[in-house]
Amino acid sequence: MGSTGVQWQGWVVIVALLCAVLLPSEAAATPQPVRDYLLLGGATDEPTPHRSCTPQMLHGPRQTLEIPAPAGGWSGQPQALDVFNVFAGEVMIRHAAREICGNMGDARTRDSRFRAGIGIVIVPPAGSAEPIVVSWATPLKERWGPTLRLGAPSPVQQRDTARLLVRAACLAVALALALSALMGFFSARDRLFLVYVGVCAVFMVWQSVLSGLSGYPEPWFPVDVDSAWWLVGLTACAQAVLLPVLWRLNVGDRHWPRWRRTWAMLSCGLVLAALLVPWMDWTMLGWMADILQAAHITGCAAALLAGVWAWSRGERWAAIGLIAVAPFLLMIVADLARAQWLLAHRVESLQLSTTWLLMMAAYALNQRLGKLREQRDEMRQLADTDSLTGLPNRRAGLRQLGAQIARATDEGTPLVIGFLDIDLFKEINDHHGHETGDAVLVAVAAALRGSVRSREEVFRMGGEEFLLLLPGASRAVAAGRLEQIRRKISEAGTALQVPGLQVTVSIGLAQWRPDQDDLAGLLRRADHAMYGAKRAGRDRVMDGDQLDAGSAA
Repeated sequence: MGSTGVQWQGWVVIVALLCAVLLPSEAAATPQPVRDYLLLGGATDEPTPHRSCTPQMLHGPRQTLEIPAPAGGWSGQPQALDVFNVFAGEVMIRHAAREICGNMGDARTRDSRFRAGIGIVIVPPAGSAEPIVVSWATPLKERWGPTLRLGAPSPVQQRDTARLLVRAACLAVALALALSALMGFFSARDRLFLVYVGVCAVFMVWQSVLSGLSGYPEPWFPVDVDSAWWLVGLTACAQAVLLPVLWRLNVGDRHWPRWRRTWAMLSCGLVLAALLVPWMDWTMLGWMADILQAAHITGCAAALLAGVWAWSRGERWAAIGLIAVAPFLLMIVADLARAQWLLAHRVESLQLSTTWLLMMAAYALNQRLGKLREQRDEMRQLADTDSLTGLPNRRAGLRQLGAQIARATDEGTPLVIGFLDIDLFKEINDHHGHETGDAVLVAVAAALRGSVRSREEVFRMGGEEFLLLLPGASRAVAAGRLEQIRRKISEAGTALQVPGLQVTVSIGLAQWRPDQDDLAGLLRRADHAMYGAKRAGRDRVMDGDQLDAGSAA
């Protein structure tokens, strides 16, 4: 009864706990305010990001555009103006008494509602005819002026955000490709992967200055008011790596190796020009921009011709180079045709084309890595394969035997090995010639290969000696299989149809003893059994344990 009472008390406690947990109480039914939150930042007295213009900001040659009000005046609705593809200097936007300045090198000088350009949202009075005045630094070269978009705030800002996403995505892809190549270098130890990482780094810095991301959200690259000089210098550096990469991807480096020095000199010249850029005035900077454009067109044309020539001769790798150069050729044709879409999306087109080139180069690198791995596997296989018989050699045999011993020890399964030696092999060579001796070795190897389940169960240990692994087989089963192999080898020797040739083998059998053997001891017992078979008259299978027992008796 005492025991029963204790059990009832235990059940009462369990039921009470379940009721307390599962049945909502009156207090729990009352909604409680959620107090789980995180507050970052704090109050600020920082003024609006709009900057007032100063004479110092607007110095130098500039161009001005007046955007007139529509017929009948402004509607009174908010108007958004976004100025993008600005490559140098300050942009000034003025309407009535409101005037702002901003530059692409520092996002803090721009309206935060516009992320890829300098923008403003104004609300002109209904019927007002006051124009919007925009001023910017005179472009270095023709068709490199800014693009302006006017419209309702929402679509203008959405398009601006889309441009920022494309520009940032190109940088993110370049960074991911660089990290992937770095991992490839650690895997393959090929310096070409490090070269690719350097190429990605150059393009990332160049894209950052080109797109204005070097100043977003705060300046992290020292562009400041010298953005035109930085852009031209970095463009020269980018061309110094872009053109040789295009040439190499189009297989030009393989078919015209004498041009390597030419491309090296071109790259060195472009880098030297980049170093001289800080000392150039505005006019010389414009000339340098024209020279870089001419070099780009010439280099792309040379890469195209090399790729087409190689492709016409069946060089399938040239397809990678032709695909890589295609976007640049499209931009060149569009520029010559004065296409309007290129003016509106020049930065994005340049970034996407460069990113596409990096992707094609990464594909070529991955193909190279695959070839290196294939070559490594082939070399490893050659190092582990007997050239005459095609069987794994002694090195591979010892490694596989060690693995099988570890497996048998861990799983507690049996392991039997057979050590095989061709009888009187020296006499075969002496009486029938070494060619016949080689044919006997090949025939024995073929018979052994056809008698096992896996290539990793039979090995040529050297000379006329072979090793067989019989994992999972008991001593009795292994002895039966080795006996069958012995007869099969004799039949293989007969099939050679060499007059007077008789091929027999002596096989020593040994079973792994976990508490007594190591690898060398197991092989020694099998070898000892094989010699016991020879002493007993050859052409037989001898069990090493039975031989030891007989010797002890």
